[in-house]
Amino acid sequence: MKNKPAYIFILLSFFCLRLTHAQEIKDRGETDIIESTIEMIAENAEDEEIDYTTLFDDLNFLYQHPINLNNTTQEDLKQLLLLNDIQINNLLEYIEKTGKLIAIYELQAIDGFDLASISNILPFVKVRGDFDAPKISPKELIRNGKHEIFFRYHTALEEQKGFLPIDSLELAQSPNSRYLGSKEKLYARYRFKYSNNISIGMTAEKDAGEEFFNGSQPNGFDFNSAHLFAKNLGFIKRLAIGDYQVQIGQGLTMWSGLSFGKSAEAMNIKKNGQIIRPYTSVDENLYMRGGALSLALKNIELTGFYSKKMIDANVSITDTASAEIIEVTSFQQTGFHATPSELDDKDAIEEKVLGGNIAYRTRKLSVGATMTSSYYSAALNRNLQTYSQFEFSDDNNSALGLDYNYLYRNINFFGEISTSKNGGVAYINGAIISLDPRLSLSVFQRKYDRDYQNLFSGAIGESSKNTNEEGWYLGIKVKINGKWTFTGYYDSFVFPWLRYRTDAPSRGSEWLTQFNYKPSRKLEIYLRYRKENKQENTSEEVIGIDNLDERTRTYLRINASYKLSKEFKLKSRMEMSEYKLGDSPAEKGYVLFQDLNYKFVKLPLALTLRYAIFDTETYNARIYAYESDVLYAYSIPAYYYRGTRMYFMIRYKIIKRVDLWLRYSQTYYDNRTTINSGLNEIQGNTKSEIKAQIRIKI
Repeated sequence: MKNKPAYIFILLSFFCLRLTHAQEIKDRGETDIIESTIEMIAENAEDEEIDYTTLFDDLNFLYQHPINLNNTTQEDLKQLLLLNDIQINNLLEYIEKTGKLIAIYELQAIDGFDLASISNILPFVKVRGDFDAPKISPKELIRNGKHEIFFRYHTALEEQKGFLPIDSLELAQSPNSRYLGSKEKLYARYRFKYSNNISIGMTAEKDAGEEFFNGSQPNGFDFNSAHLFAKNLGFIKRLAIGDYQVQIGQGLTMWSGLSFGKSAEAMNIKKNGQIIRPYTSVDENLYMRGGALSLALKNIELTGFYSKKMIDANVSITDTASAEIIEVTSFQQTGFHATPSELDDKDAIEEKVLGGNIAYRTRKLSVGATMTSSYYSAALNRNLQTYSQFEFSDDNNSALGLDYNYLYRNINFFGEISTSKNGGVAYINGAIISLDPRLSLSVFQRKYDRDYQNLFSGAIGESSKNTNEEGWYLGIKVKINGKWTFTGYYDSFVFPWLRYRTDAPSRGSEWLTQFNYKPSRKLEIYLRYRKENKQENTSEEVIGIDNLDERTRTYLRINASYKLSKEFKLKSRMEMSEYKLGDSPAEKGYVLFQDLNYKFVKLPLALTLRYAIFDTETYNARIYAYESDVLYAYSIPAYYYRGTRMYFMIRYKIIKRVDLWLRYSQTYYDNRTTINSGLNEIQGNTKSEIKAQIRIKI
């Protein structure tokens, strides 16, 4: 690998540091805050396919409609994802004792709030005197309700194998060798929102290769979703009809939708599920379809939900007489229906899910019990291996769980225990401790039995499933002074049973340290080191012995963000990675990139640019980096092998209520002759994509 780019980066960073003595600015742009929050949550997931639309939706709505701290609830404040329960409780107690806030910086008088934490929430909150919410009526809905309509177009420019011409005879012999539809990815969305109380929306998507208004899709889009959601209507706490999500407790017993794990914000280990929420994403699996209702009777809250939808599955046995599907070997999760075999799996079987939750809730204590049951119209008969023999393989399942959350002075205790139909048990216990306004600690303990079976479990863990895992997590956050902050965590875990590519019980650990330096509102630098150790099967052949090798991933990052003026912002990053398995040579890599954001003063135009250089010896040493994208879209590509990547995006306000986004990206590899594999294979060393989106606000 070449070292010259590293010197360029270092020189550029020092040059930009010199420029930061200019006048400070007070505003923090919408994209700055939202994207930094998304990146913090997404980067440890290391998955380009995770759908973050719902998180974008929440944060963007809160940015456009800040929470009035003088007229809010504990539940609303938890949606910020930027305050812990201790801070929220202290804020609400302060208002109860001293009266309504006069100004936002009065928060400095409350335990747990300093200038840094106030600055983080500033774009999403306000302090106003209009304490009483208006009564919801048809006239009020028409006057103050907001409508948004989106259309998005996305395509790759280079020819992919799945879209190349093919002889009809060859296609007949190999029908899955080409996609059925066009290469464009299309997205449409309508949503009406009134404050945080009512949401009505429809979303539709066509993936690349899927048919559109022809063939298997004569009516248009492959995926369609709709919802009606109401909140805080008298004793009706929440009401959902159509597509929705259920998120309860710490996610062990019931959690549908995106579930966050460990991140650089070491205190964010506690989940704050919203019980019921509308579904606005296009992930074709992580949602419920039917109805859900929560009723609040003083401190008692009752919730019930029912879902019935068709899901994709790999069919293995079909009744020849009735064509009824008897057995499947797996549930499909991709959501792609672009080839005949994928269409055969589409909506193969019916899934029914029902359940309920009863909870006692006060501001400092909540205790709840949850029950769920799921039923499938065909038996799931997995091709189980030794390592996977305890996985769910039946036509029905159920789970029962208890969760708690308790605030005692400056300690927040939380946890959940759950058991599945077969007797498997999983439990979580944790605490967030505020020892001092400058020092916070977190501790999190988990134990998931190898035979705990729950397809709707989404608790924090090292594995994607909450099974076969035990672990302890310790986190710390130290506000050294007004400019320096240190965060870090150490997570030690054990897998008591075998795993994929690990033919013996194994163990591992992960730790992260990060120093943040923020001398002004316009400059922030952080240095991060993360290391993960796990065990995998050895590459050496040892007869009769299951030897394991240590597999290590290490990442070192320096990131600098600086605003040269109100219109001009730069961000630079250098990140290095190392992958090592056993005694094999280390596989190394690096990424360097420079971002530029410019908002024109006299034009309703904003410009975003990135140029990146990357060089990794193998795919194992890949590095993920978040990229700016059109509103409600996301891009978190993996950088691997050697080359460059660039993208630019413009946002133009055509008229007052109409916005247009245009985005172009290109990756160039100087040591590859083909890109991707299978039907997505590109003959060449360049991959380019364009994306266009329009938003209409009414």
